Amino acid sequence: MALLDDVAGLAKMAAASVDDVAGQAAKAGSKAAGAMIDDAAVTPKYMQGFSPARELPIVWRIARGSLINKLVFLLPAGLALSAFAPWLIPPLLMLGGMYLCFEGAEKVAHAVGFGKGHGGPDGSHSEGDKAHLEEQKVAGAIKTDFILSAEIMTIALAAIPKSSFLMEAATLATVAVGITMLVYGAVALIVKADDMGLFMAERGQLGLTRALGRGIVQAMPVFMKLLMVVGTAAMLWVGGSIILHALGEMGYPAMYDWIHHVAVAAASGMGEWTGAVEWTVTAGIDGLVGLALGAALIPLGVKVIKPIWTRVIPA
Repeated sequence: MALLDDVAGLAKMAAASVDDVAGQAAKAGSKAAGAMIDDAAVTPKYMQGFSPARELPIVWRIARGSLINKLVFLLPAGLALSAFAPWLIPPLLMLGGMYLCFEGAEKVAHAVGFGKGHGGPDGSHSEGDKAHLEEQKVAGAIKTDFILSAEIMTIALAAIPKSSFLMEAATLATVAVGITMLVYGAVALIVKADDMGLFMAERGQLGLTRALGRGIVQAMPVFMKLLMVVGTAAMLWVGGSIILHALGEMGYPAMYDWIHHVAVAAASGMGEWTGAVEWTVTAGIDGLVGLALGAALIPLGVKVIKPIWTRVIPA
């Protein structure tokens, strides 16, 4: 009976640890929403120009490369930072936040007619062997994923409460696997949705099935545009929020505190809507800060950083 009690106690402790890991991973992963949505919005472009039969294998290869990025390279680096140089995390967060702000502001600038768009290949496969082109596109997507994964893991690491090495490692690994499954599962659904809609429209046994298939095919271009808009807004919001929070951690909380006071003042007297209004005002101002900072970074990014980066990552 004593042995059974001990086993039951250990089982409860293990279950509690699993719950803690899952809870911390969910909280940390939610902080990386901007990078996740951007990843899901950009990755489908790497499938343009390939046959439908190659789309899911390409998604799987990129997802596998993303897991390797997170678990083999970024997770040990993140744990080493947490253990030996935690003071580096806020500056690294600021770099990641500035990258998100730059990406979001550049997309806004392109949408209103300034500059040129970017992000992924253009789908033109007129030269070279298809297999070789696929290798190039997958390699480029995995290298681009490394940057987004680095942002995600750094944001997640900063959101994890200080705990034991094993708890932090388990939480980061859970974040890595969960986010990769979520992002590339969504990508797989997105790239195959039009094929499924076409199949339903052409071979559906019922009129309702065929109509639903036609609706899916017609809705996908609109959905992709909406996804890009939501991704851009999320990048600006998360990027601005990261920078303001990191500045506060580094001893410069004035802007962060001002936004908090403005949000609280705007939400006062709203009753049950207080929390929603406070969050909306905070996110809106964070997004405007991100847009302004990103716009200021566009000349540096376009004239200096991007020419260097395109030599490292093939289109």
